Amino acid sequence: MNTRVAILSIIVENGDSVAAINELLHEASSHIIGRFGLPYRARGVNIICVVLDAPQDVISALSGKIGALDGITCKATYSNI
Repeated sequence: MNTRVAILSIIVENGDSVAAINELLHEASSHIIGRFGLPYRARGVNIICVVLDAPQDVISALSGKIGALDGITCKATYSNI
């Protein structure tokens, strides 16, 4: 199965959606290389970056599900490898 390395960039504007994000990330945990989060208190948002090595359809589906949550923006950036 071909996999790609990608980064999901997530901006959390609605803290009520954090549990749902964590649930989705837990479901994809076998594909996650690492993640980190930064609270940006001055703007009232949190920023999460997740690095994945997964099939493209898994990355796209995860990005879409996270981005569909209320108050969440999620974009995927893919490597060429």
